[in-house]
Amino acid sequence: MIGRNTYEKLIPRHEREALEQALGMEGGYVLDFSDRTFNDFFYETIAIDPEDQSQLFGGRGTSKAKRLRAFVERAQPTLVAKILRELWEYREAIEFAQDARNEDKLKESYFSTVARIEGRTDAIDASAIETFEPNETLEELVASIRRDLDANKPQAALDRLHTYCMKRFASFVRKHGGEDCGKDDALHARVAKYVKILREEKNLNPISERIVKSSISVFEALNPIRNDQSFAHDNPDLVQMEEARFVFDSVTAFLRFSKAIDGRFFED
Repeated sequence: MIGRNTYEKLIPRHEREALEQALGMEGGYVLDFSDRTFNDFFYETIAIDPEDQSQLFGGRGTSKAKRLRAFVERAQPTLVAKILRELWEYREAIEFAQDARNEDKLKESYFSTVARIEGRTDAIDASAIETFEPNETLEELVASIRRDLDANKPQAALDRLHTYCMKRFASFVRKHGGEDCGKDDALHARVAKYVKILREEKNLNPISERIVKSSISVFEALNPIRNDQSFAHDNPDLVQMEEARFVFDSVTAFLRFSKAIDGRFFED
């Protein structure tokens, strides 16, 4: 089902027609990409693999044009704006169907669309919060987090974000043969086990190693936020909106990194 922030609602008709003309989306195509090079372009440009994060590209069909439309309506706005800018640069590099009489007008409309999307900075990037194994409870957990984020209520989702991370890092550790996480293992203990696997098995550069190591204390600090300033209990005071957004951004940044490392390094 198409969501409420649909591609058609996000981009006015006249701009939409110009954008699709610029990218050669008639007939289901995007520029001169094959299915493989389309996927490669996304990974090389914004570190998103369409095969791994299919929830950002599905729901409209399997053609490249339909997958791009789904990405525009589902992905975080800054990522959408970046990929559209990169697509235009690629278009110019291959001199794709350029008509000098129409090019300036097409470009003006195209970048008007990009600017409008860049202005949608209120959205939290929840692309890293996804189901990672067949489990009905997990599916509902992910759906409930996304509903609160879509409603711009990150405070309400913090409790379930904590639960999601408990499950996610236990899965990471289990996948790579680490010590099983017991039900009494705190979140930061689970993260520490996964960080240990990363540091022992993969040659991270110094800045990445420092960031992943410091993330243990970030997840430890999530425990009191969850217990004392979320809906986990009958708390009189919730964490402030901007702080809740900051917590989500910080936690999901590490989740995205973990997923990218896990998919690209451990499976080499």
